[in-house]
Amino acid sequence: MLNVETYVTSGVGTGGKIRVKYEDFYVEEIPLIQPSGRGPNTWIWMEKKGRTTLDVLLDIARELSLPRWRMGFAGMKDKMAVTRQGICISNIDPEEVKGLDERLHNVKFLKITRHEKKLRMGQLVGNRFRIRIRGVKPSAKEEAESTLQELSKIGVPNYYGWQRFGTPRANTHLVGKAIIFGDLKGAVDLYIGSPYEDEPEDIKEARRAYDRGELEEAYELMPPSMRYERMMLRRLIREKKRGDLTGESYARAIQTLPKPLKRMFVHAYQSYLFNKVVSERAKFGINKYIPGDIIVDNQQHIIHNQEPRKLDEMIKRFEAHPTAPLYGSKVPLATGKIGEIERRILDEEGLTLDLFKCDKMPHLGSHGMRRPIRFKIWDAKVETADDGLIVEFSIPKGSYGTSVLREIMKKEI
Repeated sequence: MLNVETYVTSGVGTGGKIRVKYEDFYVEEIPLIQPSGRGPNTWIWMEKKGRTTLDVLLDIARELSLPRWRMGFAGMKDKMAVTRQGICISNIDPEEVKGLDERLHNVKFLKITRHEKKLRMGQLVGNRFRIRIRGVKPSAKEEAESTLQELSKIGVPNYYGWQRFGTPRANTHLVGKAIIFGDLKGAVDLYIGSPYEDEPEDIKEARRAYDRGELEEAYELMPPSMRYERMMLRRLIREKKRGDLTGESYARAIQTLPKPLKRMFVHAYQSYLFNKVVSERAKFGINKYIPGDIIVDNQQHIIHNQEPRKLDEMIKRFEAHPTAPLYGSKVPLATGKIGEIERRILDEEGLTLDLFKCDKMPHLGSHGMRRPIRFKIWDAKVETADDGLIVEFSIPKGSYGTSVLREIMKKEI
């Protein structure tokens, strides 16, 4: 996990591998709302394999000749997995989408229902995981059960997983950093160009063409799967026909991307910094109050004027949690030795909080927030399989199953 160092459990780990096959990593959304069967919006319970949520929605929008903003979803789900989740299409009859999944790659519609309201981001309780870990140590079952027991008592470190940064090409946070520092050309160059060593050769060649300034050639070389790079390139090619590319040209290229993806850039850089703070803060223990901590309750409200002993009791009961900053222009920082960590990491990156206003693209700026450094796990169990273990657990929305697996396996994943 990117920018992560610290484990919070004591075992030696199971070792092993995950995601050998898509089916090894199964994720199912735990809905907050069940559709009523009435209303103008169509809710779809779908299963996808090897696809991002956003890619599937763009394919549906194309097939139905609808704008992407007519599509809604509660949360992004892993690409390298089999996942089930709810999506929504506003103001459409269910009959119009029946059979549509037969034209979509690796997508099945399991249930199609009406509902009065649209499905919004964050409208879920959490996610249920069933994950196969292959090639584990002989003592793996006992190790996994012991780790899960520890995590159920103290919580799981709330690190952001690789999918927040893009995998295998984990540079989304670097694009976000460039935007924060006002280097829009650099942001676009990082996203379209700068090939990674382990990318397929045809993709590397397309990125090299962009780096040489050959925009049309880069566009022709890029496979259809690189839909977002192609969106940006189409805009840059049009801009170049009008004259030299400017900062505004690169801003407009970024603007062509779907809103969830555009906002992901700065969020990814915030997540990268958050992981570093949590890694440092976790060395003091994630289930205790440290003087200077900013503590939130389960509704994410900061708790003021509470004595340390009471805060410690609330943390032990999972009624409150220490936090770390998702840095932004208005985020409060801790005091004491925890505050020193938070300010040092800002200094190491050459940052001030005002930079998160993103003056050149203010709609991508962020006020920031405090985020719990841990989350609760429930319904955890382990079973043996012919080639390893199967681990099941549920976690809240916005948390990453790979944080649990990292503690179980004791290896970077």
